[in-house]
Amino acid sequence: MRNFIFISPDFPDNYWKFCRELKNNGFNVLGIGDCPYNQLTEELKDSLAEYYWVTNLQNYDEVFRAVAFFTFRYGKIEFIESNNEFWLERDAMLRTEFNVKTGFGQRDIKKIKFKSQMKKFYQKAGVPVAQYHLVKGLKGCLSFIDKVGYPVIVKPDNGVGANDTHRINNESGLREFFKHQLPVPYIMEEFIDGEVHTYDAIVDGDGNPVFETGNVTPHSLMDIVNNGDNGAFYIVNELADDVREAGRKTLKAFKVKSRFVHFEFFRLTRDQRSGKKGDLVALEVNMRPSGGCSTDMMNYANSTNVFKIWADVMAYGSSQVAVGERFYCAFAGRRDGKSFVLDEGEITAKYGSAIKAVSRIPDVLSGAMGNRMYIAAFKTKREMDDFYREVLQTK
Repeated sequence: MRNFIFISPDFPDNYWKFCRELKNNGFNVLGIGDCPYNQLTEELKDSLAEYYWVTNLQNYDEVFRAVAFFTFRYGKIEFIESNNEFWLERDAMLRTEFNVKTGFGQRDIKKIKFKSQMKKFYQKAGVPVAQYHLVKGLKGCLSFIDKVGYPVIVKPDNGVGANDTHRINNESGLREFFKHQLPVPYIMEEFIDGEVHTYDAIVDGDGNPVFETGNVTPHSLMDIVNNGDNGAFYIVNELADDVREAGRKTLKAFKVKSRFVHFEFFRLTRDQRSGKKGDLVALEVNMRPSGGCSTDMMNYANSTNVFKIWADVMAYGSSQVAVGERFYCAFAGRRDGKSFVLDEGEITAKYGSAIKAVSRIPDVLSGAMGNRMYIAAFKTKREMDDFYREVLQTK
């Protein structure tokens, strides 16, 4: 039997569905996580052949011993995967140490995790990127800003999401930034006034997409994180042609195979240094699914099962799972402490069958998404816009 190690299969809490579909495709699914076994959901327990509990997933020695144990007990490991941005480097290290050839290894990490390296591959794909500067000192940053002007964006070169991302509007703000010790390498970019559009795909063993979709974030994720705003994004009912083209070119530049990917682009909202209004400018690549509930939302928007499509690619190299009727699938994340016009009962009563999910957002994801989520699917963008206006309206 083929052995598949899934790292942190309990988080996000819908990732048990990946494990279930792997099991259904004949894999021996072996879980490693820091959630005690008795706290796992029954669905996840039923999807795993065995689970190895570690006290801390960030302790590499513990995770290494878990993989070694599974190798001794079950034989050769064919896949090691988490589908989680936080563990991509860990996954690559383990693949390299245990000679697992499926997926990225340690030598690939820089190009898929460091924003400065990603830009080189976007450029190879012919996709424009924001001008950037690797932060080493005040003098170099001032020279860069002389070329691009304020504001600028500063963030870790190797970071997750919008964490520790800052907009610097003037020289006093820049000097304030340098008063603090920089714990990791940072990258500075020209400010892009744009709306985030993504290319999300499941790629087969030959590097061809077998499923494609995308999402749009109407508001700046950085502002949501830094200002405590409500969260909002949606899965499109039809992927825009230019996003599809840019996404496919990026797949080829990175030589992606047998993977779920999430590529981010800015669509410019005005003419600026990087291009004309409506143009696409590359933001970053993520060699894993869009996080949290996004995978479920892809299913609602496309009347399909992305968990099975991905598991089919793992097992057979491709998938024949069909896409059905398409919808806009909206995520509205309401922030604690705000007073909203509609309460939860009024929302569910008004939108009825359009509502697909209502739940609390895990604290680790709430910075970017809000605290209480409402997911709904609509045939038209006008219906979706009305939903956003009413659900997020405050008193």
